[in-house]
Amino acid sequence: MADRADAPLDDLMMAMDVVDTLRHDEALIMKELATDDRDDRMIERLRQVYASQGIDVPDDILKAGVEGLKEDRFVYSPPASGFQRWLALLYVTRMRWSKWAAGLALALILCLAGWQFLVVMPRERAAAALQVELSETIPQSIASLRSRIEGLTSDADILASAKRLEEDGLAAAAAGNAEAARKSASSLNSMAAELALTFEVKIVSRPGVPTGVTRIPEANQRASNYYIVVEAIGPDGKALSRTITSEEDGKSHEVSIWAQRVSSSLFNRVRDDKSGDGIVQDTLLGTKERGKLAVTWKSGVQTGAITEW
Repeated sequence: MADRADAPLDDLMMAMDVVDTLRHDEALIMKELATDDRDDRMIERLRQVYASQGIDVPDDILKAGVEGLKEDRFVYSPPASGFQRWLALLYVTRMRWSKWAAGLALALILCLAGWQFLVVMPRERAAAALQVELSETIPQSIASLRSRIEGLTSDADILASAKRLEEDGLAAAAAGNAEAARKSASSLNSMAAELALTFEVKIVSRPGVPTGVTRIPEANQRASNYYIVVEAIGPDGKALSRTITSEEDGKSHEVSIWAQRVSSSLFNRVRDDKSGDGIVQDTLLGTKERGKLAVTWKSGVQTGAITEW
């Protein structure tokens, strides 16, 4: 029973061997395939080959081998290229590329996380903060400052100016123009602070500091400009810093002492006051009252100032 069951497998193996023998003898194949009785000639040739090896192969096996050669049986043909073959190759080589893929995936995750935490989230927080500033903080600040200004002064011109700043600031905030909105709020804040401020402008009369300064203007070399050196003194007796625009260079400077332009008669009167004992007795030159933006000057004080001499 076992011999009969194994016989078909032996025949199959022998047929495969016959095909292999033919395939390795390419010259024989090309020669015999060119003749009409090629099958018989190849079978005869195969019989001689196996006989030389001491192997007795039945004719039906030899014939099966010849037929198998013509039909390309017992030949491995690689699968055609395509998506399924690509997937199969990908699976077979997974151990080779999986480590690189894992490294690239990790690097990509780290890059995305860094972008999210270092760029996206801060940008989103800044955008949210800006939205709150434009919709709540600045409008509330402008309204509060406008109310404060109304409580500090009844001057119609000042109130009208404050209203314009308020309207401009609210319009800028509604339009998303943060810079313009902040500028309006800052101007209102400066106005309110200036309205609340009180001080006296006094002539400086101490050693090492000149009391008067003269200048010859470039526009008129035959004329002279006269200045009295002054400072703003607050209720506590301390000098205050003021923003003064110099008429010589047109630039604004933050100073605690400057020279205010005056008439020649006032200049001479102050000079005569100091010449007696070296001290200016009447030092008050102007007063800044609460609720006002400008200084109320004594007679003889003119527009214009310098910050260096």
